[in-house]
Parts: sequence; structure tokens; C-alpha cells
Amino acid sequence: MAQTAGVKPMTIVGRVASERERCLGMTDAERAWRKQWLQDQILASNEPVHVEEYWRERINPIRRLYRKPLDVIYNALTPALGAQRAADYRYITGKLGFMAFGILAIHYYFKYNANDWTRKGGWRVIRSKPMVLPGQPGFPFKSDRHEPADYASRGFKSSPI
Repeated sequence: MAQTAGVKPMTIVGRVASERERCLGMTDAERAWRKQWLQDQILASNEPVHVEEYWRERINPIRRLYRKPLDVIYNALTPALGAQRAADYRYITGKLGFMAFGILAIHYYFKYNANDWTRKGGWRVIRSKPMVLPGQPGFPFKSDRHEPADYASRGFKSSPI
């Protein structure tokens, strides 16, 4: 869902947002309003305030469970590195973990779910013949398939059965 829930965002700066508009002339009410608006942009020394109960209610239990390991690392690194740098390391570690898991899952799938003669499904990986140019050893390339049964055997001939 959009951040404004489908409602067009309204700027609170008003007409005096651009310097050109301010130079055209401002009324005393606009000057007072702009002065108050600029003062409101200054944060207090204790802001932003972190309310633990708010974040606990905002994040569901399953998400808290899978975020817990990286939160422990973040909390351990924060005193040494600072909040922003520890958050960067936490973010990068999480993304690299997901990428490593994805690569391992793809490797597992291709290793143990090959399309051979014993099963119907799985990805069929075909190796193309090597490119051998004139003057290179092995030119002209001769295929290792000598009889018609060698083609499309899908590993049946090399089976230990």
C-alpha cells in the first residue's frame, strides 16, 4: 500500500517553500507562520525516541524470530561501531546470508534433481560440444557418440544396474 494510502500528499510548507515566492513578498502572518515552521524543524536532543513497546507490537512474532540472530549481532556491535555502521553491517550480513542460502538451494536442486533416465522431472542440463579451432589440439572435434543409442540416453548406459 502507498505511504499516503491513496491520498495525494499535501505539503505543509505552503506557498513559501521556494525562495522565489518568499522574495515576491510575505505578509506578517506568513512570516510568523514560516518562523514557527522553521523552529518546529529543530529536533529536541532526545529525539528520535525509541519506544520498545511500539516496535514489539509493530513487528509480528515470526518476523521477530528470524530477525533475532542479526539483532543480537547489531546490539553487540553498536557500542563499538556506532548505530549507523552497525545497522549497515546488519543489513549487509542479512542480504549476503539470503544470497548464500539461495545459491546453496540452487546447487542442491541441480545436484540432486537432475533429469536422467530414472525420473520424469527436473532440469535437463545439456553440455554443448567444445569449440575447437583449426590449429588447436583435437581439431577436428570428433564426438564420443558412435552409435544411435549414445544419443539421448540420459545416463542410462552409464548406470550401475
